[in-house]
Amino acid sequence: MNLSFIAATVEVSAHCDLPCGVYDPAQARIEAQSVKATIEKAIASDDPDFKVRAMIIKEQRSHLVKEHLWVLWTDYFKAPHFEKYPNLHTLFNEATKAAGAAGTKGSWDLAKADELLAMIDEIAEIFWETKKA
Repeated sequence: MNLSFIAATVEVSAHCDLPCGVYDPAQARIEAQSVKATIEKAIASDDPDFKVRAMIIKEQRSHLVKEHLWVLWTDYFKAPHFEKYPNLHTLFNEATKAAGAAGTKGSWDLAKADELLAMIDEIAEIFWETKKA
């Protein structure tokens, strides 16, 4: 049954499927900090059950980092931002990969967690510069 005649189609764009306009890279950073802290605690533990729980949490939080970054990349940043900051696409691509299987999601390497945090900080710096304009 086609009900398209009942309501007009309206295109919206926001992180929560409402046009609220609330975006902040802090969401990605908090999850990335959790990933790093989880890695640190797992490395320090001799409890194999704890390490399994930590791995699950680390993988979940790494995925959340990617989701928060994707929202900023696809919903907040627009063509003028990418023109002004030509490295922004590459930065987002590298950051989401850093939170993925080749990065924090698939590794216990603290250096990878630090690299991810540094990329999120770089994204945040650009984000806050765009908010000034």
